[in-house]
Amino acid sequence: MTYQYTFIQWLLFFFIYCFLGWVWESCYVSIKKREWINRGFLHGPMLPIYGSGAIIVLLCTIGVRDQVILIFIFGMTGATILEYVTGACMERLFRVRYWDYNHMPLNLKGYICLPVSLGWGVFSVLLVRVIHVPIENLVLQIPERIAEVVSVVCSSAFAVDFTLSFSEAMDLRDMLIRLSDSNEKIQRLQKRLEVVSAFAEDGLMQYQMKREERKMSRKEFLEGMIERQRENRRMMLVELIDRVNESIDAGLEKREELQKIKTQIEQEFKNIGSLTNRAARRSARLLHRNPNTVSKRYAEALKQVQEMLKKKK
Repeated sequence: MTYQYTFIQWLLFFFIYCFLGWVWESCYVSIKKREWINRGFLHGPMLPIYGSGAIIVLLCTIGVRDQVILIFIFGMTGATILEYVTGACMERLFRVRYWDYNHMPLNLKGYICLPVSLGWGVFSVLLVRVIHVPIENLVLQIPERIAEVVSVVCSSAFAVDFTLSFSEAMDLRDMLIRLSDSNEKIQRLQKRLEVVSAFAEDGLMQYQMKREERKMSRKEFLEGMIERQRENRRMMLVELIDRVNESIDAGLEKREELQKIKTQIEQEFKNIGSLTNRAARRSARLLHRNPNTVSKRYAEALKQVQEMLKKKK
């Protein structure tokens, strides 16, 4: 009787442990941050990783509930596998990590680590032998019709919340991609501008040197002229040539490229303006619920967003 649950009862267990996990995480993180944090991926008071973890532990320990050591081993193994798969899939989809164990000893790609896995083992024993006992009695006493209604209401709320939160996570992913691309473009523009500016500066120096040389040769040439009229005409022609050479030698043939760089920079200003739109605000709410979010690929962009959020507080 202990483990012969109906599908509806499994659903109720899932939502109960989602809520209890949310209470634990929100209180723990809020104490660390010294402010209230509505912890988790969802908006509502539910943490699916805890609900899923509890269900996995209960399923893995169905046949060994009288043996504490096996409860510890089976529960730890099942919950660790779930945590690894969930973390890897979420990072692949959303490009960020909502938990990261890279700073912990004996971790595997930052998704799982030995200390946390041992914690899952301890949690499994407490869950099966202590916590689940009164919760099981409570759920089994709920009339079938009421249990169905409660499960439908909770499932509907969960589905709506998950849809909204998923959309926020995608907004955050898109914003990080745009920010990262913008950073790369700006760096490329800076390098191009340095090259073009150096070329123009070098061209200007060469032009000035050539101009001095032309002045000297022109002066010597004009001193040897006899006819005043021919001298004036030659001076006019030399001035025209100087103006043409000035435009060429001073690097002004790069003007078109410089204009392109200016246009691209102006476009990046427009892209930066998009950070204040609705998608950015939705992303900010998600980051507020998950202050320890990290991203390996978009670390710089994520840091910029997090610093922006700190300034708004």
